[in-house]
Amino acid sequence: MTATETLREIPRLAPGDRGLPWVGRLLDYSRDPVGFYRHQWETYGPVSPFFRAGETGVVALGPDACEAVLRNKDKAYANGPAWGQIVGPFFDRGLMLLDFEEHHTHRRILQEAFTRDRLAAYTTAMHPAIEQGMRGWAGAQAFQAYPRLKQLTLDIAADIFMGGAAETSRAEMDRVNKAFIACVQAAAGVVRADVPFTRWGRAFRGRKVLESFLRHYLPAKRANRTDDIFSVLCHIETDDGERFSDDDVVNHMIFLMMAAHDTSTITTSTMLQYLGQHPQWQQRCREEALDLGPAPAMAEIESLTSLDLVMKEALRLRAPVPALIRRTVKETRLLGVRIPADTAVMVGVQFSHMMEDYWTNPTVFDPERFAPHRREDKSHRMAWEPFGGGVHKCIGLHFAGLEVKSILHRLLRDYRWSVSPGYRAPLDNSSLPFPKDGNPIHLTRI
Repeated sequence: MTATETLREIPRLAPGDRGLPWVGRLLDYSRDPVGFYRHQWETYGPVSPFFRAGETGVVALGPDACEAVLRNKDKAYANGPAWGQIVGPFFDRGLMLLDFEEHHTHRRILQEAFTRDRLAAYTTAMHPAIEQGMRGWAGAQAFQAYPRLKQLTLDIAADIFMGGAAETSRAEMDRVNKAFIACVQAAAGVVRADVPFTRWGRAFRGRKVLESFLRHYLPAKRANRTDDIFSVLCHIETDDGERFSDDDVVNHMIFLMMAAHDTSTITTSTMLQYLGQHPQWQQRCREEALDLGPAPAMAEIESLTSLDLVMKEALRLRAPVPALIRRTVKETRLLGVRIPADTAVMVGVQFSHMMEDYWTNPTVFDPERFAPHRREDKSHRMAWEPFGGGVHKCIGLHFAGLEVKSILHRLLRDYRWSVSPGYRAPLDNSSLPFPKDGNPIHLTRI
């Protein structure tokens, strides 16, 4: 704080902004996250009060506030205590829930699983799973894209993370998928205990399914080195001799598999919607895809320039994780506002993507805004932050990009699709945003 800066307290909640007892304004956020953020911004500014779960926290909005929290220079903001209240028992000890030196140590080991050479091998291994997963896709007037993509990304995760599911039945993989869904949807639970017929109750059971599934395969993965991520996590070792325990491997696998197939499904589904509504962009991307073979290498996938622009725009318009959360472990200052210790902080990354100060016509689908001659994402270094920032920036962002573009590459070569220009996806924002209607598209095989 400079000598001329005045330290301010968190603004008081305006009348009506406390919301419902206990849940506060979580329902307002679920109905319309950007609308909620805009109200907060216009009423209070970049640091605003937010009542939920019986306490008043703060919302950080705009690139400056988001950057201050995510870069976390004074190590005041922690992930574990924040996410632990939301989904902690179900993704316990995953990378996202670790902090400071422990997080640094685990991330350093995990990065060995995402080197460029390993990413190239993963890309090659994806293509058979994508081809197999799409084999039963037939043209339809109302093809339900989201659930089919979710199954496909789980199948890819089974191959890339597990080394194939040859010995795993479809029924067991369906059970695993349902367990992941239960754990993710725990974020919207009101009753935060292992109570039957509640979101948390289902998530506790889902976590047991996932642990049992992974521990069944763990001895074989420890005994044999293969190229899948499960085996890599069992065997990677830093130059200092740091390795993962069995519990570490299971915890990181549960988190990484969730992150890989949930966020990739959302992004791919969003791209399908917008490419279906903008046939000129679909054809532009198709022409690039047809210039490559059916199973392109990583460098070729990276050469799909138009598809990359579309993916970035889809991530801007619908960030798979529209809000990040932290909790202060000590008193700190956020843009001159005093934030006490043990305060919940919501980082509204999606709002930054929709601010007219940084984006031209931000509600309009316009992939060219990311092209070299415009680069609107450079208007502020945190104007576009779908993968977060700072030390907790998504470790799998390059893997996710290769997966999404590999799926779209196959789709563009084999299918055409359309979506009504007036369609707006009815999103369920209770956890990660997904289309409640399944994202129907009119799909035809070429």
